[in-house]
Amino acid sequence: MANEVPSYVFYRYKPSMAAAIIFILLFTISAIWHIILLFRKRTWYFIPFVIGCLFEAVGYVGRAMSSPEYPNFTKNPYIIQSTLLLLGPTLFAASIYMILGRLIVLLEANSYSIIKPRWLTKVFVLGDVLSFFAQGGGGGLLTQAKTLDAVRRGENIIIGGLCIQILFFGFFMVVTFIFDRRISKNPTRVSLALPTPWRKLVLILYLSSTLIMIRSMYRVIEYIMGSDGELMSKEAYLYCLDALPMVFVSFAYNWFHPSRVISRGKQGHISVTSLEVLG
Repeated sequence: MANEVPSYVFYRYKPSMAAAIIFILLFTISAIWHIILLFRKRTWYFIPFVIGCLFEAVGYVGRAMSSPEYPNFTKNPYIIQSTLLLLGPTLFAASIYMILGRLIVLLEANSYSIIKPRWLTKVFVLGDVLSFFAQGGGGGLLTQAKTLDAVRRGENIIIGGLCIQILFFGFFMVVTFIFDRRISKNPTRVSLALPTPWRKLVLILYLSSTLIMIRSMYRVIEYIMGSDGELMSKEAYLYCLDALPMVFVSFAYNWFHPSRVISRGKQGHISVTSLEVLG
């Protein structure tokens, strides 16, 4: 049949071994740092973020494995890098959603959020889960594709998952902005008295949200253009518009870990009673 192809074209270039190794090291260092802080500070809501870092590191291991295979690439290394690099930022987003919910409760600013804190995390994580499974399913279908129709179907499912992520993440950014404007105009008693630099955490939320949004939009355009499009034909786009933004997000939370503001059992930090509001 006219639409049959021998297999999906994994790469239209030789993946850079040097670039892959650099980002393996960067994400591994960041992940180890996050794991240490996770157990030291007991910030269990940051577990998805840590897993996201590990996904990114192993994803670039897949690209490194593909480099010496050029031009006869095998499927498994490609599946590793394609799936894990696609899903890593989704896990970053899950923890970022939880940070905002806990920060709102900490500042006793529930009325300033357009979504009640008890629902905020649940709503956005639901969107994250939908996006995760759509992207994962599409990626799995894409790597198994034997026809052009199957390739396009896999790409469309991935695009759908990324669009879900953009929709929910865009709404999250709106919620964050409205909350920030309201508490800036009418600070709560706690926000004025809190000894921790919570405003820096809000700035990190803005930074990380913007970088994840840029990366997600790049991925949507990449899959819309298809495997023979400009973005998939040159590796530089991946590293500039996906790898770099995500490593900046990861290290941003190393530099200013949420536990500096939101933690347990320390004066000025969130209490167990407050956490109960989040369900």
